[in-house]
Amino acid sequence: MSDRPSFDEYFMKIAEIVSTRSTCLRRHVGAVIVKDNHILATGYNGAPKGFKHCGEVGCIRAEMNIPRGEKHELCRGLHAEQNAIIQAAVFGVSIKNGTLYTTHFPCSVCSKMIVNAEIKEIVYKEYYPDELSKKILEESNINVRKLVI
Repeated sequence: MSDRPSFDEYFMKIAEIVSTRSTCLRRHVGAVIVKDNHILATGYNGAPKGFKHCGEVGCIRAEMNIPRGEKHELCRGLHAEQNAIIQAAVFGVSIKNGTLYTTHFPCSVCSKMIVNAEIKEIVYKEYYPDELSKKILEESNINVRKLVI
């Protein structure tokens, strides 16, 4: 018997650690993009590079009382999945056919980016209520599964 984690558990734990860097006041999300069991990129949610964090300027979504799963464009931050995809692009790393481990089910904006980045699989830990995202991913060829640990 081994206490060694499976690759799914290992990469999700890394996504959880990545999420601790989040500067979002509402939810800490982490993402890790992997191919052939090697980490290609990571991302967490927060303000763009060099911008003041939400803790310094406040949360637009909270001030406007926007419910979860709606109006994702009304936020000064980028999502963890977006930052992982952008990090790969900045460093010239192909993520095509990779697996995205994320602490939360992606929103519709992230799902569209994930589809066009040609990610082949999404593994998430916690569900995030976004019906449009669910429909987008159902229409795609991406394997989506919840990790139960």
